[in-house]
Amino acid sequence: MFDEIIISVFYNPIKEKSIFTMEKRFEMLKVATKHIPNVKVTCFTGLLNEFCEKEKAPFIVRGLRAFSDFEYEFQRALLIKNINDKLETVFIMTNANYSFISSSGVRELATFGGSIKGLVPTCVEANIKEHFKKIKK
Repeated sequence: MFDEIIISVFYNPIKEKSIFTMEKRFEMLKVATKHIPNVKVTCFTGLLNEFCEKEKAPFIVRGLRAFSDFEYEFQRALLIKNINDKLETVFIMTNANYSFISSSGVRELATFGGSIKGLVPTCVEANIKEHFKKIKK
């Protein structure tokens, strides 16, 4: 669908619940996507439309798990469209096998020692386990 896909880790001060720093999330994404040749992983602080302009990226790709995701993402896409009407948002549905997965659900499972195997990439699973092992000490 695309010649190159740019995955960027954004710093969002509104979402302070992240258990990993922006740098650690960048590192994990690099490892998790290293087998995909046309993926570039970056970090960015600021507005998404500014990032897209800097990268000369005409599309934003958003994954959808459920109808509730669409409502939220649709509002965001319209806001971006209001700022830059040349920037298009593409919505892609997840595989049904992953539709129930959310970061808060994975975090809750990991907090209480539940298995997150198969819910996140192996390298991410190892980092999450390590994080919660340190907290419990």
